[in-house]
Amino acid sequence: MSLVEQVDKEILTAMKAREGLRLSVLRMMKTALKHRQVEQGRALDDAQAHAVLRTLVKQRRESVEQFRKGGREDLASREESEIKILETYLPLAASDAEMHTAVAAAIAETGAAGAKDLGKVMKAAMAKLAGKNADGKRVSEIARANLEQ
Repeated sequence: MSLVEQVDKEILTAMKAREGLRLSVLRMMKTALKHRQVEQGRALDDAQAHAVLRTLVKQRRESVEQFRKGGREDLASREESEIKILETYLPLAASDAEMHTAVAAAIAETGAAGAKDLGKVMKAAMAKLAGKNADGKRVSEIARANLEQ
């Protein structure tokens, strides 16, 4: 069963169980997936669907940060709850060790010498972490730290 089909099925389950927040998040997911499908003009495979969900998680994390800066803890906690629901549909997150290994391999592969090569390293590292839920911001931090040494 594809991720898109799974989301459709879960919407019905959430409706029957009267889970308001979960239903809201699932509908948002379905809308985002459908929007991407229309953009591409064809059905999404699971890798593309996961990319859409990672974007949604990233948006929520940015919102949490902004809400905390604005003193809106209630909205920040709602966004965090949405992130937890979204993450259940994503593959397991890459560990720090896996990210460090991918960055080290990318630096060796690209022959990066300094911060000016960060783009090359990020591209190679993210390719190595494809299929895993890797936070690009964290990978960038690791790459910067390794390149500055």
